Amino acid sequence: MSEQKIEAYIQRWGGGISHGGNERANLQMFITELCTLLDLPQPDPAGSKRSDNTYVFERSVTELFADGGKTTRSLDLYRRGCFILEGKDTGKQTGSDGWDAAIDKARKQAENYARALPADEGRPPFVIVADVGKSFALYSEFSRSGGNYVAFPDARSHKIPLEKLRDPDTRELLRKVWLEPLSLDPTRYAGKVTRAIADRLATLAKSLEDSGHGAEQVAGFLMRCLFTMFAEDVGLLPDRGFTALLEARKNNPATFHRQLESLWRTMNSGGFSESLDAEILKFNGGLFANATAIALNTEQIELLIQAAKADWRYVEPAIFGTLLERALNPRERHKLGAHYTPRAYVERLVLPTIIEPLRAEWAEVQAAALTYRQQRKTKEAVAEIRKFHHQLCQTRVLDPACGSGNFLYVTLEHMKRLEGEVLEKLGSLVKSGSFELEGLTVDPHQFLGMEINPRAAKIAEMVLWIGYLQWHFRTYGKVNPPEPVLRDFHNIEHRDALIAYDAVELVTDESGKPLTRWDGLTKKISPITGEEIPDESAQVEQYRYINPRKAEWPQADYIVGNPPFIGGWKMRSALGDGYVEAVWSLYPDIPQKADFVMYWWEIAAEKVRKGEARRFGFITTNSITQVFQRRILERHLADKSAPLSLAFAIPDHPWVDASDGAQVRIAMTVGKA
Repeated sequence: MSEQKIEAYIQRWGGGISHGGNERANLQMFITELCTLLDLPQPDPAGSKRSDNTYVFERSVTELFADGGKTTRSLDLYRRGCFILEGKDTGKQTGSDGWDAAIDKARKQAENYARALPADEGRPPFVIVADVGKSFALYSEFSRSGGNYVAFPDARSHKIPLEKLRDPDTRELLRKVWLEPLSLDPTRYAGKVTRAIADRLATLAKSLEDSGHGAEQVAGFLMRCLFTMFAEDVGLLPDRGFTALLEARKNNPATFHRQLESLWRTMNSGGFSESLDAEILKFNGGLFANATAIALNTEQIELLIQAAKADWRYVEPAIFGTLLERALNPRERHKLGAHYTPRAYVERLVLPTIIEPLRAEWAEVQAAALTYRQQRKTKEAVAEIRKFHHQLCQTRVLDPACGSGNFLYVTLEHMKRLEGEVLEKLGSLVKSGSFELEGLTVDPHQFLGMEINPRAAKIAEMVLWIGYLQWHFRTYGKVNPPEPVLRDFHNIEHRDALIAYDAVELVTDESGKPLTRWDGLTKKISPITGEEIPDESAQVEQYRYINPRKAEWPQADYIVGNPPFIGGWKMRSALGDGYVEAVWSLYPDIPQKADFVMYWWEIAAEKVRKGEARRFGFITTNSITQVFQRRILERHLADKSAPLSLAFAIPDHPWVDASDGAQVRIAMTVGKA
């Protein structure tokens, strides 16, 4: 592709200046000439049968309305499985209020058109807004499930001025949007990186356990190692500093653990690190408060070197927690290659529970700010947006059975994307410094969790920090976050979500011998059926709970998650008599045959009805429509003084159990007052 042709295209279309002519005619010529320039296929002639029009201008769709009405709309350009392009010839200064409003309106139009497409065609992963002769704006929705299209790759860099066509990377980006849009989904590459890292960590974890180190000691050590690798790759530590230390000590490992402990003590406090011969930021946050390292041999250091060679910038937090929990858990390690819960499934619940209400508020704020701007009341417009940003940075989300944190991370990511849009809008109105450096940003303190598994709770906290720091660098480039880099917010609590108690007491028989039960986890293969059955040789002691009482949940605006799947009839064998009897005594309104997850549903529904939370969304078993579960729903839905309503419900949906990778069927419900 010659530079002359690129320059000729840019100049022909006015060097970025609107023609202000016939928008439709100019748009089609603008796009066909772009296709020629980028060696892309030209749109096809439109036929009379809609379903045959897979790549055409003026593709028609039928938009349905809530009142039963409908109307025919035309998509400016449609390429099935790739994008909807909505064209404008704004005639406005790029970045001005009027221009921003026109582009945002076009994006919303295209979103509505995407939802109007026939279900069998699916929704395209991209929306493109083209301002003829000026720019392209890219928005993505890779789950293709009807969610909001968000700025791609982020709010800082999704707008492509026509002049950027001089850049080969920009031209290749547009070609991929046309030809291979799903290859741009960052989670696809990140998923491969994350799996490879987890495999290496699992091998090292097993090697350390085989050397006589306890599983919890190994898990803590490797979590500090992997965060150190991440910090190196994102620039929080000197480039290749940790990797070079590993390589230098590989063949002389005797004192490596002492150097590593010295590094981690410095990361905890900040200052000069003799191990890396450099000044180190203060990390703190609790992760490095325990700087104990394990002495490694040459082969084990080599396994760390292989893990360090991965590009930790692209680890995918939405699945990393699950894979890391499997890698560090001797009982779960064999399941490392099993399926994990797809991110799109998590988003299907997070979006209607949390993100859609927040985006609805943001749309109202934008409209109010635009009205102020049109009245030349810039100060009031800025105040309106700042107020929303402040509220966003104080919005608290609780997952009361958070596991390794995937629901919380996915929520954080979507809220960071929304924050990026808010800051972009503020930046167009006022010249301001970094709001994060002023201490105001969406960060992990807003994402609360309760988890009974101590290792999973620690992993969830680290997953949130890795995800948060990834978004910091995407938003602010190479600017380091304020110190301390990590903060111990105590936002992930290791405790039971249903009951609190003063103590547990061992249950014994008349002779004083402890009573035991199946551990609820260990299974074996039946010699008769060949299926998995409880391994009765795996016994744990039974306990009674002293002074049990309902657990208090932290205050949150939204509650979301995937509580444990245990059928009512399995609760005693899985959880033990003492625990189950304590739960039953505290929650008498819940039928004893109801599934375990319904206790979470009950608590969240009460909080929403009392105004203590705005919405909740849970994954439940798909038996939620059956009699014992339905009694709980009906009591809340039919309450005359403060009824609950379902804002979103899917009675039967595929799911992947995070604990073992099993394919199951579940239900999703979102409740609001």
